[in-house]
Amino acid sequence: MGTPELISPRSPRVAAARRLARRNFRGKERRFIAEGPQALREAVAHRGDGEPVLIELFTTAEAAERYPEIVAAARDTGARVHTASAEVVADVSQTVTPQGLVGVCRFLDSPFEDILAAGPRLVAVLANVRDPGNAGTVLRCADAAGADAVVLTDASVDLYNPKAVRASVGSVFHLPVAVGVPVDRVVSGLREAGVRIVAADGAGDRDLDAELDAGTMAGPTAWIFGNEAWGLPPETRALADAVVRVPIHGSAESLNLATAAAVCLYASARAQRASGGCRSVTST
Repeated sequence: MGTPELISPRSPRVAAARRLARRNFRGKERRFIAEGPQALREAVAHRGDGEPVLIELFTTAEAAERYPEIVAAARDTGARVHTASAEVVADVSQTVTPQGLVGVCRFLDSPFEDILAAGPRLVAVLANVRDPGNAGTVLRCADAAGADAVVLTDASVDLYNPKAVRASVGSVFHLPVAVGVPVDRVVSGLREAGVRIVAADGAGDRDLDAELDAGTMAGPTAWIFGNEAWGLPPETRALADAVVRVPIHGSAESLNLATAAAVCLYASARAQRASGGCRSVTST
């Protein structure tokens, strides 16, 4: 990797990638931007339907020397690899301090029906979640907890928003994600598949510790997480089989969305993996 091939932000290839910062262009092209070595490692390894997800890679000469395995893997998948100036990579990038690697990837969301057909045991549902950073972080938490899928309802943020992709730290490439599904369809479909629907809400009438002690969390479960500011509306809570709150044992007023999601998903993961049930850490 020597002299950069792309040195002008006005290059048609650069302009096409830069347009993917806008949702309407992402939807039209069915492509999105992934940045940084962690995300690009996962992108070049992804084979969800047998086809490579990475279409194009922009790299500075310095990044190509630092991450030669990523560049080589990108070439092996058939992606177009462009050695670009730092100015060009910064122009395509959506971060303040780009790391020298920016990829153009094709959409990889899954049909909701495919998720149901796979018989999921743990699902995170994002209903009216508007902050892309929160959405990406919940996706990362779901991946870490071993969830089988994530569903973003039709009122939630775009999965391919650059901030959401960055916040997922590569998890967007790991597990099935369905997008744009009405919440009532999500609930009815999962319930028909034998999944218990649990709404996470700070004002819930059931306590997560008590649910764990009662052994109700061991079966297939879908957690519904609501808007960052106002939580879940009454009509969504009414769809759930249970409305559960994370107990606050200290003086904090509440937990933010991503933290609460991590607690809930890991509680389910532990309960589902425990032999003979699972008791909460606060039980005596």
